[in-house]
Amino acid sequence: MRQGTFQWMKSVNKSIILNKIRTDSPISRAQIAKDTNLTPPTVSSNVKELIDQGIVVESKLGESQGGRKPTLLKINKQAFYVIGVDSGPEKVECILVDLSGTVIQRFSNRLTTPTTNEQLLAILKNSIQACMDAAPKLTGNIIGIGVAMHGVVQVETGTSLYAPILGLLNIPIKKELEKEFMINVKVENDARAMAMGESWFGESHLASSMLAVNIGRGVGAGLVIDGKLYHGAKDIAGEVGHMTIDLHGEICECGNRGCLQTFITGPAIVRRGENFKIGDSIAGKAISGEDMYHLAIAGHEGFEKLFKETGEIIGIGLTNLIHIINPEKIVLGGGVTKSSDLLLPEILKTIENRALTPQAKKTEIVMSKLGDDATLLGAVSIVLVDFFEQV
Repeated sequence: MRQGTFQWMKSVNKSIILNKIRTDSPISRAQIAKDTNLTPPTVSSNVKELIDQGIVVESKLGESQGGRKPTLLKINKQAFYVIGVDSGPEKVECILVDLSGTVIQRFSNRLTTPTTNEQLLAILKNSIQACMDAAPKLTGNIIGIGVAMHGVVQVETGTSLYAPILGLLNIPIKKELEKEFMINVKVENDARAMAMGESWFGESHLASSMLAVNIGRGVGAGLVIDGKLYHGAKDIAGEVGHMTIDLHGEICECGNRGCLQTFITGPAIVRRGENFKIGDSIAGKAISGEDMYHLAIAGHEGFEKLFKETGEIIGIGLTNLIHIINPEKIVLGGGVTKSSDLLLPEILKTIENRALTPQAKKTEIVMSKLGDDATLLGAVSIVLVDFFEQV
């Protein structure tokens, strides 16, 4: 066997063992060997290396199966830290977390529009530096910075090719941040990052295929197949917000007419709800999507109809995706899904009425449990995926 092949196999085995400990800890060496079909000596030698590196620690003793009680293993979550950034169209949020995703520090900066590439990069740098300054003793153990960016991202170079809501092109995020902080930087589309975060930190790691759809200021999705994020041939997989729903609909921010996101985003719901509003304001302010939701819950027929219709349109979009991708599970997240009590019944009813087969009708549809931090934790996960594969 060639030396290179041996080293590759050793690295693969180590990654398999590390990820087994991550997902199933606390776990014994014997159980790892049984579950992964690796030999006990292979498991023991790799575990020793991981302990020596400080990534894995021995925990409590497990239950005896007839002999000595086995020593259980777990990830040393304070061994290293990651910075996650959600560069949204309205604000830049930044968190510093440990390997378990526990938030240590948090910083937020609002974006003013119009903005330039240089101004956005300056805010990104300021936000990251603020997180670092708040925990100076941890900065030496930061293994990477993950940035979730809306729009089209060229993953290999870490470049934001097109941020439609901000109207920006060709932002060299990875290049500029690595030059500033001398730390590895990963950049990903925000919805795809959210999908990876759901797979990593959410309740979907056991699903063989999972589609996460983020519905907020825009609409995007990410597809995870067997734990791997799918990017497509040219890094635009997941731009589901720009599937055409109405050939003669209103013009989208992308320039096309009748895109899905002209119907179901927060701003789209507000625009569509203008026909139902009570007067011109509530308590002296313009009616927001949140106001409309509360009025719908209180029994306002017009707004209730608006949200139910929105749920139906989301259901039509998801049915299209089920027919094309056929994922085992779909996770919905983003600000609009906070009105899930009105939306979800209509989504499920629409899929039931429109899906082609009985099996397709049973596609599991759930709401994200990661809340407002779903995209931020997704940004963290794109760093951790590489780390846990290359340790």
